[in-house]
Amino acid sequence: MAAALGIFLFCYFTAYRSKFSAIHKPILGIIIIASLITPINPGSISMFAYAGFFIALAFPLRQYILSISALALLLVLLDLSLTLHWPYFLTMGIPILLGVSFFGRVERQRLFHQQREQKSADEISQLATTVERERIARDLHDILGHTLSSIALKADLAIKLLDNQRPDAVRVQLTELSQIARDSLSQVRQSVSGYKHQGLAAEVSKLLARLRDGGFNAELQGTVPTLDQRSETALILVLTELVTNVLRHSSGSSCQLSFSQLNQRLTISVVDNGQVEAISVGNGLIGIEERLNALNASIAVCVNNGCKIHIELPLT
Repeated sequence: MAAALGIFLFCYFTAYRSKFSAIHKPILGIIIIASLITPINPGSISMFAYAGFFIALAFPLRQYILSISALALLLVLLDLSLTLHWPYFLTMGIPILLGVSFFGRVERQRLFHQQREQKSADEISQLATTVERERIARDLHDILGHTLSSIALKADLAIKLLDNQRPDAVRVQLTELSQIARDSLSQVRQSVSGYKHQGLAAEVSKLLARLRDGGFNAELQGTVPTLDQRSETALILVLTELVTNVLRHSSGSSCQLSFSQLNQRLTISVVDNGQVEAISVGNGLIGIEERLNALNASIAVCVNNGCKIHIELPLT
């Protein structure tokens, strides 16, 4: 019995550490050792019960039912073929076998549920990482596109002023260019933790000043609303990209930025008088649509007699 117990413990811990695909070997070992000691000690039913637990734990439902049925049939054959000194070998053994195997099925469901939760957590973590990378990529595209356009504009203006021998004006432009570069560095650093700004109204004023520096007659119509930080951040980056596109691609001389509110919907329009035949979809426009979709907002583009872009944002 001591030797049998040692072999049983070896098979038990082997089954405990085995993967489900390789667990059948130690289970078979437990069944063999339990069958061999049954003539000596009918208490071997406890070993059969452990075998039933591992069968229920590792096997799918159909294989579990067939295996438990075969194991119960083995108990019947042992009871019929051997002279056992315990009359309750079957009447207590089979209920014990089935009861312990039930706990094996419960443990199997618990393990699978735990694995699904872990998989869901991993997928959520991976999705969050992907979303954050996309956010940083969009922010860098919008922020750097705006900043580099401003730097190029200031540099070109400084060259023209230098050609006209106006060193004081050149100094002013270079000072502003240096400040723009510092602001850009700060914004790039902030983009990894979330874009920070001074509010929608302040950023709109900066965009209008940038348009005027680019030679546009920039006008603001309506009142800039106060929104939640998430909405304002998205709109600031969207308007920054749109103004950058006006400066880069528009051949017009005026640009109007307007805000209007009706029936809990905010409409934002960016209109210039440039000659545009068509708008190509690039990373900038794709990033704008992604930001607006996150706010349940929509964008419409019209290129008739200039470029007209209208954004509608629900306020509820």
